[in-house]
Amino acid sequence: MATRLPEAASVTFSHPDPMVPHLYRVLRTRWDTGDTFSLELTPEQSADIPQFEAGQFNMVYIYGVGEIPISISGDPARRDTLIHTTRAVGTVTRVMSKLKVDDLLGVRGPFGSAWPVETGRGKDMIIVAGGIGLAPLRPAMYRILAHREDYGRVVLLYGARTPADVLYRKELEQWRSQFDLDVFVTVDRATGNWRGSVGLVTQLIGRAPFDPMNAMAMVCGPEVMMRFTTMELKKRGISGDHIYVSLERNMKCAIGLCGHCQVGSLFVCKDGPVFRHSRVEPLLTKWEI
Repeated sequence: MATRLPEAASVTFSHPDPMVPHLYRVLRTRWDTGDTFSLELTPEQSADIPQFEAGQFNMVYIYGVGEIPISISGDPARRDTLIHTTRAVGTVTRVMSKLKVDDLLGVRGPFGSAWPVETGRGKDMIIVAGGIGLAPLRPAMYRILAHREDYGRVVLLYGARTPADVLYRKELEQWRSQFDLDVFVTVDRATGNWRGSVGLVTQLIGRAPFDPMNAMAMVCGPEVMMRFTTMELKKRGISGDHIYVSLERNMKCAIGLCGHCQVGSLFVCKDGPVFRHSRVEPLLTKWEI
C-alpha cells in the first residue's frame, strides 16, 4: 500500500462557538519596521492562551472598527503571551497599531492548518520567507529550534525590499550566529551601509546547503514570490509533495462560512492556510483563482 503523504494539520477550534471572541489585554506594541508592528497580548480572563500550532491564525477584533485574520507569530511553547505581527495598512490595523498598554480587544481562534514541523523530523528543513511572510514562519523556527537534534540542516532564506524592511533584525542576527543554522538574508535594493546580499530571495536557493532528496520546504510571502520560489526549489530537486505554502488572502470569517477565501473547491481559512504545494498548484495556475 502506498504511503499517504502528510497534509498540513487539520483545522481546530479552541471554543465551543468559534464565532465568539475572547477578551485580551495589550501588553506591548513594538514597531519592527516603519510600517510593521508586533502586538503582544495576554488573556483577560484566563491564565493561559489557547494552545496553537505553528502556521495557525487568529481573528483579531477591534471594537467598533472591525475584525481581521492575523497569523500567530510567537512561540507555540509559551502560554502566557500571544504575539501578532502585521502591517499598519488598513483601517483595523492602523487602529490596532495605536492601542495602548491595557487596552482591550477581541480574539477568536486559533484556526487553520499548521506547518508540517512534526512530519519533517529527520529531514533538512528549508524555510523561505519574503517580507512579512517571515512572521507566520517564525513559530515554525521556534518549534524546530526547540527540538534541533531531531532535524538535519536547518536553512532560513529571507528576502526583504530594503534593509529598513528586514523583520526581526536582532533575532535574525542571533540565528545567524548559531553554528547549527544556515541563515541567508537578501534585499531587493541596498540602502545605507548595507553590505549583505542584494537580489531576490529565489537567487539564494541555488547555493543553499541542503539535501533535496531528504528535505522539506516551507514558503510564505507574496504570491509571485512563492510561485517562483517553488519553481527554484523543484529545480534543486525537492518534490512538490514536500513543499508547503501559506495562502493567506481575503479571509473573513475563519470557518468557511462567508466564502471570501474560496480558491476553487478549497477554503483557505478552513482547509488551509498551509497547503502542500502539489495540492494547490493546479489551482494557482488558473486565471482569476
